[in-house]
Amino acid sequence: MRRSPRAAVLTALGGAALVAPMLAAAPASAAPAAPAAVPAAGPLPSPSVRTQAADAAARQRVLRYWTPRRMRSATPMERLFKPKGAGLADVRRGLSKIVPMSVPNGGAPWTGGGAVAKTAGRVFFTYQGRTASCSGDAVTSANRSTVVTAGHCVKLDGAWHTDWVFVPGYDNGRRPYGTWTASKTLSTPQWTASEDLNYDVGAAVVNPLDGRKLVDAVGGQGIAFNQARGQTMYSFGYPAAAPYDGSKLVYCSGKVINDFLTSKDIGLRCDMTGGSSGGPWFLNFGEQAGTGIQNSVNSFKYNLPLLSDYMFGPYFGADAKNLYDTAQSS
Repeated sequence: MRRSPRAAVLTALGGAALVAPMLAAAPASAAPAAPAAVPAAGPLPSPSVRTQAADAAARQRVLRYWTPRRMRSATPMERLFKPKGAGLADVRRGLSKIVPMSVPNGGAPWTGGGAVAKTAGRVFFTYQGRTASCSGDAVTSANRSTVVTAGHCVKLDGAWHTDWVFVPGYDNGRRPYGTWTASKTLSTPQWTASEDLNYDVGAAVVNPLDGRKLVDAVGGQGIAFNQARGQTMYSFGYPAAAPYDGSKLVYCSGKVINDFLTSKDIGLRCDMTGGSSGGPWFLNFGEQAGTGIQNSVNSFKYNLPLLSDYMFGPYFGADAKNLYDTAQSS
């Protein structure tokens, strides 16, 4: 019987540690950064695609469903998901103090404004009949309608989430740029098949709103793949588990490390909690402009003493690029 990647992680660590999924740039005119060349290795498996609100009636139903009250009560995804036989570690790392924007920073409200305050947003959906939340980011794309998030923010435990929407610039209940329904959601084939944390990347193609496409309304961050590891990065998200409440955009920054335990992922010291899942990681981030090049997403944390302060995200390689290409061409 095939074991899930999470079960394999628990076994590899002797059951002493849990992996906790964190379930909750260029200006709009710039083209995505050119990815580094990689050796040809044959065709990649196709990303999986799930149809969401594809017609006007479905879009209106989803918009009616997501009332302000329902959004406020949505549960951070990791609070709903329980690995079979293991349980899930709640991440309750708090802020010791609010620090000025700087590198490094382990988690503080983003007060710098700029493009990221519009391109980053909260993601809401229904998971097994319950309302849940994650984070996401609008990126430059051919269809001007692509959101990048975590794989577990579109599909988990073998089932695709429904009623999926993106709220860019969410601010304490306000939706200054509207609520964008997804026409389809996508995930890497590895995440779809076995929920492999190395490929915990998802995307959504959102419907136009009031005659405008997403990137035309809020802008889009650049995105790149197969980049050098170990660089300084910024991470953003809407953590909704204590001590946060999902009302504000939060950020972390610092030099990225490689996960030396169970995955090929990258890590960043960060106190964000559940609900920040799917929030963007940026290379070459400029605080004044609020722009960077997206190169990962918030994915999971360990509850090990030396690593509990770190957020981990998937390395954006060939399969993440294939997912993005499929989404932007939709």
